[in-house]
Amino acid sequence: MSAVPDRARPPAAAFSEVSVRLRTLVLIRWIAVTGQALTVLTVHYGFGFSFSTEGALTAVAISAALNIVATLSRRSGRRLGDREALLYLGYDMLQLGVLLFLTGGLENPFAILMLAPVTVAATVLSRSSVIALSALTVAALSLLAVVHLPLPVRPGTSLVPNPLYLLGMWTALVSSTVFIAGYIWSVAQEARRMRDAFAATQLALAREQRISAVGGLAAAAAHQLGSPLATIAVVAKELVRDVPAGSAFAEDAKLLLSQSERCRTILAELARRRDEESGEYAPLPFSALVEAAGAPHSRPGIEIVYRTAPGHEGARAEEEPLVAPRPEIMHGLGNLIQNAAQFAKTEVAVTTSWSEDAVSVDIVDDGPGFAQQVLPRIGEPYISGRVGETPHMGLGIFIAQSLLERTGARLDFANVAEGGAEVVVEWRRATLTAPEPRPQTQGAEG
Repeated sequence: MSAVPDRARPPAAAFSEVSVRLRTLVLIRWIAVTGQALTVLTVHYGFGFSFSTEGALTAVAISAALNIVATLSRRSGRRLGDREALLYLGYDMLQLGVLLFLTGGLENPFAILMLAPVTVAATVLSRSSVIALSALTVAALSLLAVVHLPLPVRPGTSLVPNPLYLLGMWTALVSSTVFIAGYIWSVAQEARRMRDAFAATQLALAREQRISAVGGLAAAAAHQLGSPLATIAVVAKELVRDVPAGSAFAEDAKLLLSQSERCRTILAELARRRDEESGEYAPLPFSALVEAAGAPHSRPGIEIVYRTAPGHEGARAEEEPLVAPRPEIMHGLGNLIQNAAQFAKTEVAVTTSWSEDAVSVDIVDDGPGFAQQVLPRIGEPYISGRVGETPHMGLGIFIAQSLLERTGARLDFANVAEGGAEVVVEWRRATLTAPEPRPQTQGAEG
């Protein structure tokens, strides 16, 4: 049940591509350039350390010039693609490597800043780009461990670090690069997935609410048109009665009467869908609501069987709860029933039950069931939840679960022993049958 139904699938634009705003990288580079320039000038002129000051300031100036060019030649609000951002951050890492080469390599305590470009990349770039930048960083660290100019010191002094210290620094920086890249990228990717999945959920709910709003307008139109249409029907009946049978207008009068009756039937059907006076959804028996949610999702060759099973002996028909067909419930149950029908071989059994305390829906299909390795993670977006060769995103169940949980439902997923998948949706009866809160509006009276 992890495929995304057509009506739940958002347009491609709803899913964000990996990109970063140019202004963000320009700002980060300005911070780095300012800090580098201040550090070089302080170490040389403030502490009197001797090193290749001209070379270091040249590297800083080149970065500043590139930043100015990037700001002037492109709109600062432009978003960079994955490859462009990789090149941008790759240059920053290499520029920092040049500064470290001129100032002692890994002996320099500022070598830890080599992790900064990797950290930024892990939050915004794709996995392949993060791997590429991490590999470049490890290569640069390895080169700096053996090839670099002496560490800046005061004239007349020398500092020769222990080789074991350099090995420890290299090991720490390389392991930190790999760990930070992997960990931060995983966390950022999960955040992006959840953001996109919630965006898809909002799109699905908005669509259902728009459909509901159209139904409300139709009900209001039916209410407004009822009176004039009744007058037309009365006049049409009088015309049929008064016009002679052989008259040229007799057939027209009968046609007018039949069409007015047809219009009254259509408007009566529309009026039943929404209580226009209260602005609330007209409640339905729970079993009827479940059937209405699954009705649009029948599939050729798949039988959807609806059953009721009251939760205690002697339950009477009038004890079945009346539930308002809120968009969250209709869309969520519709998704689950559609997914069950998509994977079923011949049949989907939908059983509604209720008791004094709880109301539930049990959806069972005779398909292949959920894959055991992902069953504990069912409900997360972008995972494949079914056995089979066709890949599925898991977004349909995520949307259904998110919408139903908004109404107070609890969902359980399992495989049945005879084969197939089972989804149980359960509410507390008091929560499900409570009237939906209406938005507060300010009256004119004070």
